[in-house]
Amino acid sequence: MKIKERIAKLIDVKSILTLVLTVFFGALTIRGSISSDQFQTIYTTVIAFYFGTQYQKNSNDNKTVWR
Repeated sequence: MKIKERIAKLIDVKSILTLVLTVFFGALTIRGSISSDQFQTIYTTVIAFYFGTQYQKNSNDNKTVWR
């Protein structure tokens, strides 16, 4: 796989949204607007959703149709 293809796969809406939310909630935690426990809950949910959808996409792509 070429480097350009890898970069193209990284730059999709879910990846960008995950990175933006990570930075945003990290900044809120540093400012003291939310507690570290709240950050951990939010971050875990965002990351679990991201990797869950990636896993689902990959498992759908790899399924074999049995006839």
